[in-house]
Amino acid sequence: MQNTNIKNIVVVGGGTAGWMTATALATVLQGQYRIHVVESDEIGIVGVGEATIPMIQRFNQVVGIDENEFLRETQGSFKLAIEFVNWGKPGDRYMHGFGTIGQDLGTVRFDQYWQKMRKQGKADELAAYSITRMAARANKFMPARHDVPNSPLNQIAHAYHFDASLYARYLRKVAESRGVVRTEGKIVSVSQREADGFVDAVTLENGQRISGDLFIDCSGFRGLLIEQTLQTGYEDWSHWLPCDRAQAVPCESAAEFLPYTRATAHRAGWQWRIPLQHRTGNGHVYCSKYVSDDEATSVLLDNLDGKPLADPRVIRFKTGMRNKAWNKNVVAIGLAGGFLEPLESTSIHLIQSAIARLIDFFPNQGFNAVDIAEYNRQSRLEYERIRDFVILHYKLNQREDSDFWKDCASMQVPDSLQHKIDLFRATGRLLRIDNELFAEVGWLQVFEGQNLVPENTNPLVDLQTEADTIDYLESVREVVQKCVAIMPDHAAYIAQYCAARS
Repeated sequence: MQNTNIKNIVVVGGGTAGWMTATALATVLQGQYRIHVVESDEIGIVGVGEATIPMIQRFNQVVGIDENEFLRETQGSFKLAIEFVNWGKPGDRYMHGFGTIGQDLGTVRFDQYWQKMRKQGKADELAAYSITRMAARANKFMPARHDVPNSPLNQIAHAYHFDASLYARYLRKVAESRGVVRTEGKIVSVSQREADGFVDAVTLENGQRISGDLFIDCSGFRGLLIEQTLQTGYEDWSHWLPCDRAQAVPCESAAEFLPYTRATAHRAGWQWRIPLQHRTGNGHVYCSKYVSDDEATSVLLDNLDGKPLADPRVIRFKTGMRNKAWNKNVVAIGLAGGFLEPLESTSIHLIQSAIARLIDFFPNQGFNAVDIAEYNRQSRLEYERIRDFVILHYKLNQREDSDFWKDCASMQVPDSLQHKIDLFRATGRLLRIDNELFAEVGWLQVFEGQNLVPENTNPLVDLQTEADTIDYLESVREVVQKCVAIMPDHAAYIAQYCAARS
């Protein structure tokens, strides 16, 4: 086949995945390719209150989105951390805050000094050395100040909460302004080339045929192209992540406008809480083997901050990933490619990184098999590493109040995760492999928050005298405290810069 450039890109499905893909491609490809989004208003999207991680800022920069305008349009708020309630033992609370913790000294990481002093009762809690955790707890927010280089104010990392359906609508407007064409309609058939099985067109209910060279499957769990057409296969991870359902419901806003997501563990799963400007998004993720849908609904509704604004909506899922994210001329992005439950807010990041990877390996008419294999290798690595991080939260629980939690604590976990647990337990060492998404500081906060205490520390911490180490920890803690004191209140910051029109 000749290596001429492809001309037509067809995105099947809208929602967050479809419109993020269309917007990014329209921006990067500068109008040189035809981009067509086919979506049906009849087919619902999962779209709930969506929480993100700081990497989304990179996406916004690439596509030229103004932060304040985007938050106004999506009823959004800021996010500095995720708070975990009842995950170690009932009554435990900790945060996974974004950004750095402390300040490294010499060749040894900050947390090693902290571990040594904490064992002796001579250090404050870990949160005291993190500006995002202390700010979140105080309900404060401001973006990083790049004019103060050696200050924790320079290290504030933030993400967002927003209404996913408003986000898709907002991106659609941006994409269409850059030449993307949208066609409303339900796909009734997919045609493939006889020679090689590549998809060459989709046909709509009204008979319209939309042909393309490259197809992006953003059709959600159905995987209309990647699975129903190409039968790529799915790798099931529910033996490690047994939750298989979620119920989502919005409720009235609470009095306090928190700059963080909350994940509260219940008897057979956990509940998310995502604060938006006009409401709070809530959902109960659970395992149907241990709890009935009716009981799950009761748990959800009994733990809302305010009056529910709709009936709970049930979403069924199976955690895992497609055997290949890219098969022939179809690339699956979003839920069509796989699903990891929303515990660490990675679903939008997985969309974003799949788009970035597609741009890195953008094909010509030849669809190079080596490029596609590398795309799939990187995609698998990313899914597996995030999977391990999510499993960690379940594995490290010490709850005795239900079979669900006891079974999670006793399960065999992937070797890649067990290795990290063993390393940390032995000497507090933290391992980041191949620039995986969650850095050492993320692993540290979950290990520590769920009560895994290392048996030893790095011997090089003993090169510092105890008095110097205590002074060093205290100076970091004091600076963080002073910085948080000058930060504005989260609600006040939003009111000033990015309040949505009521």
